[in-house]
Amino acid sequence: MNLLLTAAGLRNDTLRDALRDMLGKPFGSANLVFVPTASVAEPGDHGWMLADMNRVHGLGWREFAVLELNGLPPQLVLDRLLHADVVYVEGGNHYHLARSITGNGLADGFLEALRSRVYVGLSAGSMIFSRNLTEHSADVIGDTSDLHVLGATTVEPPFGLFDWYLKPHLYSPDFPERDDAWADRIVARADFPIYFIDDDTAIRVRDGKVDVVSEGRWRFHP
Repeated sequence: MNLLLTAAGLRNDTLRDALRDMLGKPFGSANLVFVPTASVAEPGDHGWMLADMNRVHGLGWREFAVLELNGLPPQLVLDRLLHADVVYVEGGNHYHLARSITGNGLADGFLEALRSRVYVGLSAGSMIFSRNLTEHSADVIGDTSDLHVLGATTVEPPFGLFDWYLKPHLYSPDFPERDDAWADRIVARADFPIYFIDDDTAIRVRDGKVDVVSEGRWRFHP
């Protein structure tokens, strides 16, 4: 399984080169499916999502498809995933994304598809693999409002592959509160490992091995 879990997408050459290496062929010879599901639960202007979509599209794929996880027959969703070489899952509300996968019965098929494809996550798309994606971690991290806005009080991790939790956008100008003091407060409450990554960093999971790919800064607290 090959996962490239970013905070803000393929923002620099190091991250794009990491994806190219994981893919093992030129982008122009590969199909990509773009999943915007998490973004639709976010309020306000969605120019950030369109900018990222354009950035990814601009890499020159053989085929660039868009796939919404809700409202389609599960087998159709899984067939579309299987048609892709790269599954790119956009940011937004990670609880909505997780609940869309579990609520539509997609978890097992989605995970099976990823065994022979490359997965790229942006923010919310990178946060759904922890077994600690629960209402408890929402309380620890301080984002229960993102769960409650969905009319929910609980969340089930769709995959539960890792014990560590990923929190993106450290030091980001778009999230000015996410500084070292913010991370320290979370670490003081957490009873699970956490990666904090900035917008130029990704966690790479390749054949069971985890490392960090970065042109920026990151923190890990076991």
